[in-house]
Amino acid sequence: MKVINHREFANGQVFALKLDDGFLIETTDTFLPFYTKDAASQHDNALHSKYWVGDRSERWMVGVSTMSGCPVKCKFCAAGKLKKWRNLEAHEIIDQVYFVLEQNHNNDPGYCREFKINYTRMGEPFLNIDNVKRAIASITKWRPLTHHYVSTIGLKGSDFSWIKDNITLQISLHSLDEERRKWLIPINNLMTLDELGAIRTGSKLKTTINLTLVDEKDFDIKKLKKYFNPDYFFIKLSPINENEISKGNDLGKGVIEQLNLV
Repeated sequence: MKVINHREFANGQVFALKLDDGFLIETTDTFLPFYTKDAASQHDNALHSKYWVGDRSERWMVGVSTMSGCPVKCKFCAAGKLKKWRNLEAHEIIDQVYFVLEQNHNNDPGYCREFKINYTRMGEPFLNIDNVKRAIASITKWRPLTHHYVSTIGLKGSDFSWIKDNITLQISLHSLDEERRKWLIPINNLMTLDELGAIRTGSKLKTTINLTLVDEKDFDIKKLKKYFNPDYFFIKLSPINENEISKGNDLGKGVIEQLNLV
């Protein structure tokens, strides 16, 4: 892998990487204070101070791509601007973790309070599920306490039975209006809200429902309560990261103000 672009910010860095065959991926190396892991019980997901954003001895998170590009082409996702896409092999997913570790020789994931792999960068993991599961199995054998966080748009026919113990599921929902959701996530075989609300996993943590709110009409507290039992689901509201795709679809800055500390 070759670094073709790199950006640093207060709590980490992001890399644009070129694979041997010329395909591009994105990988992140971030950290947060450990208290942010308990956001659900604290009812607060905000940093206590903008002057201390944690370090890699607290919560160290590696964000990996599971594809180069993505065929889903969500209306606000920058991966949609890539004309070509392909699934990554298991070793190409794992190599991203090793790449981040190589950038941080003075940090050992065995000594941080949480070492977490976020399968949340380029691609839909459940369209490449066999390689994702192989990567998780390999990393777990190497680092058994690693927390794996797998994000999906919720494809019909998906098997969630393997989501257990240190593996947590995130559903990228983005709107509680079914038609609006299908526009934001333009793929034919999405699970319905009712089907998503019936998901139960064996994870140590609740399933996350992620709403990247581009408009207030995408949020509906009555539907949220109807479909997503708080005993099984944790709700996360996220800002839009403005890019060429989101601007081209006139999605603006979204409901939640984005503030990156650099």
